[in-house]
Amino acid sequence: MYTQALLDRLASARSVLLIGAGGGFDIYSGVPIYHWLRSRGQRVTLANLSSSRLKHGLAEVAPGIAAVNADLPDRPEHFPELYLARWMQARGDSCPVYCFEASGVQRLLAHYRWLAREVEADALVLIDGGTDILLRGDEPGLGSPSEDVASLAAASLLQEVPNRLVCCLGFGLDAHHHVCHAYVLEAAAQLTASGGFLGAFSLLPQQAEFQALQHLVDEVTRTMPGRQSIIACSVVAAGQGHFGDHHVDARTRGSELFLSPLTSTVWSFEVDALARRCLYLARIVDTWQQAEVTFAIRQFRDSIEPRPWKQLPL
Repeated sequence: MYTQALLDRLASARSVLLIGAGGGFDIYSGVPIYHWLRSRGQRVTLANLSSSRLKHGLAEVAPGIAAVNADLPDRPEHFPELYLARWMQARGDSCPVYCFEASGVQRLLAHYRWLAREVEADALVLIDGGTDILLRGDEPGLGSPSEDVASLAAASLLQEVPNRLVCCLGFGLDAHHHVCHAYVLEAAAQLTASGGFLGAFSLLPQQAEFQALQHLVDEVTRTMPGRQSIIACSVVAAGQGHFGDHHVDARTRGSELFLSPLTSTVWSFEVDALARRCLYLARIVDTWQQAEVTFAIRQFRDSIEPRPWKQLPL
């Protein structure tokens, strides 16, 4: 019981690739794992399915992939990768944050393959800020699945990297995207039965890993007020002991959040087990454009009767 299955799996990796699955600030939810790996002297590369446009001054290191360094000038648009690169440089860890263009599964797979070869990765961890990547497709609401599940499908096809995992952080925060968390817990239970759940562990205020995330959130909130990560800020708030319908950002006003100790808990899973559970994965594996993924999911949803909403018993 002294070891966590996730960290045990990563402890012997020579080169770990952490990838934000859903774009935006998803990669920020990987900072606690990043800090733990780097404190052990392990090589870690950060990448993100970016919501920023890669054109307009960003040099591509490969087709559809840009390396974001801390010395890039400020940009008027939403650009979380730049602020992450600057935070890393300030702590003495100057390395780029790689950005992928949002696309279909096959193009994402090509991006993953290029970067995995470039850094000689023997482990990959997909990072989801929130928990909607766990949904199989027939739930009443799916959150924002197009990017998350395209990333999951690409990771499942990356067979040359032997150790492929998924981590989620932010249980309860997808409620404003109409995610039913009873089905999130059902997913964890079913993946436990199939051997694909690697367990969960809390981020606590006294831990250096939590403090690293808190420091990053504080810096980005100061630098980019009004555009900071709702998920990362809420995770930090939950880790500090805030509970229930607690809002850290005006953008969530009018919706009901549910912060709890589960919000600041890291949930971990096997990529292949999670991919096998997705009911529409086969429909998207041959896609090249993000619009194709969105269309395929919509077609699948039109062909089924979603399961009813389940209220968690209190």
